[in-house]
Amino acid sequence: MHYGYIGLGNLGAACAGCLVRAGFDVTVYDLNPALAAPLVAQGAVLASSAEALAGAVDHVITCLPSPAISERVLRAILPVMTPGSSWVEMSTLGRDEVLSLAAVAAEAGVRMMELPVTGGVHLAHQGKITMLAGGDRDLFDLHHGAMQAMGDRIFHIGPLGSSSIIKVITNMLAFIHLKATSEALMLAKRGGLDLGQAWHAIAASSGNSFVHETEGALILNGSYDIAFNIDLVLKDLGFALGFGREFGVPLDLASMTHQTYVAAKAAYGGDAQSPMIAKLLEDLLSTDLRAPGFPARLE
Repeated sequence: MHYGYIGLGNLGAACAGCLVRAGFDVTVYDLNPALAAPLVAQGAVLASSAEALAGAVDHVITCLPSPAISERVLRAILPVMTPGSSWVEMSTLGRDEVLSLAAVAAEAGVRMMELPVTGGVHLAHQGKITMLAGGDRDLFDLHHGAMQAMGDRIFHIGPLGSSSIIKVITNMLAFIHLKATSEALMLAKRGGLDLGQAWHAIAASSGNSFVHETEGALILNGSYDIAFNIDLVLKDLGFALGFGREFGVPLDLASMTHQTYVAAKAAYGGDAQSPMIAKLLEDLLSTDLRAPGFPARLE
């Protein structure tokens, strides 16, 4: 199948690259054509516009930074998409937005599958990210080969809207874990421990988490560079808190973590890296969390 991939940010470029390397025909587009250059060098074709891409491929995949942009792109490409083709949306959307946009696509004869992912951009580059598909089972089966190229753990969560809920839950947990590991590392530092040894001890303990092993290492390096910014965290936590209100679930830890990220945005800006909530503690206590031997980026 010939896929079109729109949105070549950190995650989109990684996933599109996996498709190219797996041998799929891939046409790509981004408002910033420079982001497409590495993919074109690997064999992808660069389209001149989102509309030109959509008219030339069998199915369109999008990975975009906000629901508003997803809707704008969808409405632009629907008139030129082939009826019976499908739209695979990898952006993080709210459940209501998924259902609303699926209805818009259906009016044009295009079916939607939501496909948010989790695990981090470093795993996306390796083709090992976790994929959370929502939609009709036959669509899941149709695109299973492409999903296998992009990820190694693939879940059909249920009908449209299901994946948006589980994606928000996994991100909510990751942000809470990040706040927790920041506080744990600061406690170790102020307690006079060797931070590198403390990190390894936590990683070997019942208190370990995926976030501690990955983002905790970037905190100790001082780069904080996880390729995911504070504005995106606030968007996802906003979805989580909305679900909490809708489903009648008190989300105390998520609410506290949301306020920490509000403070981090005020201090460092929305484009700052999400692990910089640790820097709030570092600045508050005039105590850095550096330790030798930790990477600046995850590979």
